[in-house]
Amino acid sequence: MKRNILTKTGLTKLAPLAALATAAAVALTMALPASAGSHKDELHSQHKSSATSFWKKRRAGYEVWASDQSNSVPGVASRGIEGSWIWVWDSKDIKRQLKGGPDAVSLPCGPDMLNPTATGPCNLLDVFPGTLEEYDADGQPTGNTLADLNGFGRLHGMLPDPQQRYLNANIFAPSGGYVGIIDRQTKAAVGLFRVTGTNVAGNDTRSVHMSFWSEDGNAILIANLHGKVLERINVERNRKGRITNLSFDRSASLGVGKNMEVTSSATVFKGANAWGWPLKGDITGDYVDAAFADLTPNGVCKENGCADGADGALGGRPNNVIICPVASSNENVYVTLGGGGLIVADHSTTPMSIVGEYGNQAVNGAGCGGVEANGQMFVNAGVSASGAGATQSVFTMYSIDDAAFSTPQSENSPMPVTLFKDSTNTSTGGNMDGAISANNSGQLPGITTRRDAHGADATLDERYVHNVDRIQNTVEVFDTVTHARTTYDLTSADGQGNGDGPCLAASVGDDIDLPTNDPAPDLMEITPDGRYFMVALRGPTPVSVTHSAQGSCPGVGIVEITQGGQSGRLVGVLRSTNTVDTAPVSAAGGHAYTGAERSDPHAATVIAKKPVRIR
Repeated sequence: MKRNILTKTGLTKLAPLAALATAAAVALTMALPASAGSHKDELHSQHKSSATSFWKKRRAGYEVWASDQSNSVPGVASRGIEGSWIWVWDSKDIKRQLKGGPDAVSLPCGPDMLNPTATGPCNLLDVFPGTLEEYDADGQPTGNTLADLNGFGRLHGMLPDPQQRYLNANIFAPSGGYVGIIDRQTKAAVGLFRVTGTNVAGNDTRSVHMSFWSEDGNAILIANLHGKVLERINVERNRKGRITNLSFDRSASLGVGKNMEVTSSATVFKGANAWGWPLKGDITGDYVDAAFADLTPNGVCKENGCADGADGALGGRPNNVIICPVASSNENVYVTLGGGGLIVADHSTTPMSIVGEYGNQAVNGAGCGGVEANGQMFVNAGVSASGAGATQSVFTMYSIDDAAFSTPQSENSPMPVTLFKDSTNTSTGGNMDGAISANNSGQLPGITTRRDAHGADATLDERYVHNVDRIQNTVEVFDTVTHARTTYDLTSADGQGNGDGPCLAASVGDDIDLPTNDPAPDLMEITPDGRYFMVALRGPTPVSVTHSAQGSCPGVGIVEITQGGQSGRLVGVLRSTNTVDTAPVSAAGGHAYTGAERSDPHAATVIAKKPVRIR
């Protein structure tokens, strides 16, 4: 694992500029320096980089970024299809809130940062202006601007690079397929791409669920969920870690579906960001037919039912919509799949290549929480995001030896260690141990018995992995050495059932029948000082996984880590709100909410304000 070194370059505060009407690019050139922050790799790759030892010795300031999936424009007929909100809070304001001071206020983005009275949240449609022009692989304009195209909405998550200078932005609205890069300091767009379209469900199937940075920050690994393609953006940097170019490498793409064809090439957007600075990016390479072939290196179907071979062992892989591509420090990427099973790929090769494969009986379906700790990759299984998930109940955690994939492995080798599989899991997603096939108890707190494992992260010393239950509002903690398990809740004052937690006071109040103190935790990340997990809390109008994610206190939960990492408790809520969006409510098995709140953060991430240098 590469060593991260703190640079001597510090951050300079924005110089006050009187005339906000002056050209934004000129203003920023005068006002801003070039350095940024530090941290480890991704929230749900969320493997720990070697910055761990550094952060154990020094506490640094940081920002918390939340991805609010709700629409940022009014009058839209559906949830999460046009725009989104980006919430950014400074650790100084968070600390004041935790000490009884005023609630932390979200920071502005772009030129609004020059206005000392401006606040957030930031509109995704301002960060990526609609005037950006789409260009093809030959460098020619397609004739479309971003505003002309559909699906630019539903910001599903953002993750910081190891250098802590940039965040990716994963825009998940149906048929969209966009992935962007944002500068932490300027809070403006650096690059924007649209991923590959394939034939797997029509003529132009694509979407971006999540993307993850490689350990060295020199690649972005993209889950083209509906297109069933693992894709890669190559990242070029200068000596200080600043991005000098972004190349969507078509020759790196790896298809994981069956009978696949590319129907639309990836594209890149050019033009000026909110500061007037040009975006970076190009399209390179050509798609490799062999990378879209049906069979794995072991000679079985990547996805069940392919034309050229037999299904894989232990259930094979019934539906290879890619959920999360969780990167490890050994250049492996763990590709979790909606129908279950798992593909492990070497992301350093071109095309990216399969080095491990599992059937859905070995690794059950719909996992997204993933984190590397103590040489193991911890991946979970949860409920399906599709309508079928409404009667599923799944909480399972696996551990896999990451070093095993230094060479390609045979099917289902090495077998994952099952750390925990709840005895009430339904017999879905490849689970052969379920006593029932459906759980019809819905998602109302205090009534439902369903479970849904989702966001996970590890303590800085990598001794404990914390994994949230999105329905039960609990967190399962796994000892990475002994594999022992403990549990705490996010609804009580102490995490052990005593007193009311802060979600109660932060709950939405415009519908008296909405169950309160219902955090509905989602994706999470640890702070650089190791004291807290920041976890997204869903709202009463969930945009995605509507059958398992209705909550009452939308925002970011501040979870204090206790007992040396073995436990925790919710100590505060960074509240988000959106009453601009007027899309209809849908929460199967939940409450028929009648109020105006539409905020729905799906992911929280943390990025430090001091830079690291990756060698």
